[in-house]
Amino acid sequence: MRVHELAKKLGTTNKDLLEHLRAIGADIKTASNAVTEEQEAAVRVLYEEEAQAAANPPPPAAPEPEPEPEPAAQQESEPKEVPPEVTTEAEPAPEEPEPVKEPLVIKNFIVLRDLAEYLEIKPNQLIAQLMSKNIFASINEKLDFKIAQEIGEKYGAVIEQEKKKAPPPPPPPPAPVEPEVEIREVEAKEDDLINRPPVVTFLGHVDHGKTSLLDKIRSAHVVAGEHGGITQHIGAYTVTYNENRITFIDTPGHAAFTAMRARGANLTDIAVIIIAADDGIMPQTREAIQHARAANVAIMVAINKVDLKTANVDRIKQQLQQENLAPEDWGGQTIVCPVSAETGEGIDHLLEMILLQAEVMELKAMSKGPAHGYVVEARLEPGMGPTANVLVKKGTLKVGDAMVCGPYWGKVKALISDTGTKVRTAGPSVAVKCLGLNSVPDAGAEFVTVANDRSARSIAEERIQQQRAEKLGASARRPTSLDDLLRQTDATEKKDLSVVVKADVQGSLEAIIHSLTEIKSEKVELRFILNGVGNITENDVILASASNAIVLGFNVASEAGANRAAKKEEVEIRLYSIIYEMVDDIRQAMTGLLKPMSKETVIGKAEVRQTFDIGKTGRIAGCMMISGRVTSKSRARLKRDGSVVYEGTISSLKRFQNDAAEVREGQECGIRLDKHADYAEGDVIEFYEVQLVAQEL
Repeated sequence: MRVHELAKKLGTTNKDLLEHLRAIGADIKTASNAVTEEQEAAVRVLYEEEAQAAANPPPPAAPEPEPEPEPAAQQESEPKEVPPEVTTEAEPAPEEPEPVKEPLVIKNFIVLRDLAEYLEIKPNQLIAQLMSKNIFASINEKLDFKIAQEIGEKYGAVIEQEKKKAPPPPPPPPAPVEPEVEIREVEAKEDDLINRPPVVTFLGHVDHGKTSLLDKIRSAHVVAGEHGGITQHIGAYTVTYNENRITFIDTPGHAAFTAMRARGANLTDIAVIIIAADDGIMPQTREAIQHARAANVAIMVAINKVDLKTANVDRIKQQLQQENLAPEDWGGQTIVCPVSAETGEGIDHLLEMILLQAEVMELKAMSKGPAHGYVVEARLEPGMGPTANVLVKKGTLKVGDAMVCGPYWGKVKALISDTGTKVRTAGPSVAVKCLGLNSVPDAGAEFVTVANDRSARSIAEERIQQQRAEKLGASARRPTSLDDLLRQTDATEKKDLSVVVKADVQGSLEAIIHSLTEIKSEKVELRFILNGVGNITENDVILASASNAIVLGFNVASEAGANRAAKKEEVEIRLYSIIYEMVDDIRQAMTGLLKPMSKETVIGKAEVRQTFDIGKTGRIAGCMMISGRVTSKSRARLKRDGSVVYEGTISSLKRFQNDAAEVREGQECGIRLDKHADYAEGDVIEFYEVQLVAQEL
């Protein structure tokens, strides 16, 4: 709807409506501009409130009572004869200030309805205020402390954050069951390391042949002599090519790949991007590439369906160059293998290249010692109970081992390979189905073997207690809001800010990327985890969670699934309609990542003229301020013959036996320095302040 159309409906002028729209933060300049549904709803609220205010004006204030005339005798009396108390009463009383509203103390969030009630405004009015800040919230939405504080300041209210109480003393630790309860890391020695098979994941567009290619590889290269009946779907398969093993993880897509990584399970060594030779690079292909880059794994490309007449391999290679994945035969560094899942063409070459890439990466792991790895899939199976399909990262998993997996534990009853064969052991980069846990763990959960069942049970129970404590208190997960990112930054680390950017159209996306890359800094790196067109999806949020990034949206909406995931993963989504506002926010965030520098300013000097003993409490220096000033909170530096003999704080500052807040040049004072009593006539005390100054990019 246009502005002039809405003005007619509301019975007002275009000019008046434009002023109201600007009041709610809408960037609308002329009467021919379009008005969004949210803006229309907000401006209707303003007009309704104005109409109600006009219909119900506040009652006129009661006139102040005139003071009674004083008796004639008192009027004629001399002012000097009136006692001070009478004179004070005769003066007109000042107007009483409005009562100050008690500060509102909240923890981290407050419901919008409760905040409106505290501010004594209507919820619709508060919703309109938030809409002007590009925040769309319902009446039952939770607002974080910072937003509530900003709104409160606008209405003259003080909103404070509840200070964390000191945690109660921990309960006495239970008596140790076994000395092996703690999980100890075994130090890796060079002699104990062995070459391990590479772990490979296929990623790409949904119908470009990932599963068919994996099935073709598996059916052609299962080790001869292996049998045992039914093939087991365990989410990972090991094949042998030229006497070398390769483990493939079968994930349903890059969303699952990243969701595993978000839980801390970095399983993959090499990501192979599958691209159909007839379709080329699709939006999901670009997402897969960005997910692989975010995981910091080696990237290879398999161009599938080269047997089709419409296949165009050179076009795919040209597209790869545009994605900064230039093929090796075009002068780049990306291994690109044309293959066909239908005919088997090029599959041997692909496996050779995977093994070559693994050789370059020098993949090694310990085969001795406790097993450590991650769950790929888990379920409750009839006749088997809880089963966990696990990938061993180091050590050797054996039947009979006691193991802990998240808050669960058990004794390994059986290990089944992907070919359905029962095995006794599984070494590094080998995937097996494991039976024996007391419950079904989460995908991506970490497992480790321990000395015995008692140790496993004790560790699992301790983790259960820890999970309960985290649910009752604040979660200790990594922060992924901008403010938390700034608070968690370590000054000694190289600074970087990771973002996921989604825009309405490709042109807007390119303009945003160009504008953000124009923020030049040698101290902070801006990392683009994903750039795409369209609404913000659940997949975007999962990627941001795994990469410790924030999500930026320009003229797009956040889908319902994305909002749910953002709340669950505590990922911040920021929506913008003006590019320069996004750029300004990111520039400020990058600057905020830099630790402020300390700047020292000398504010005054005093010379010690005399010293006084004050018994057991020490000595005081009788001083004359020779320049500047000193406050009771200043830092002090005592110099003798040009050398610094003390540096610290002021314990007391006095003027004529009275405590003083400040003493200026030319005034005498008594100074006692904290934990220092050695003063001599002629000493100079230098006073200074330390300020934190923000660094520049």
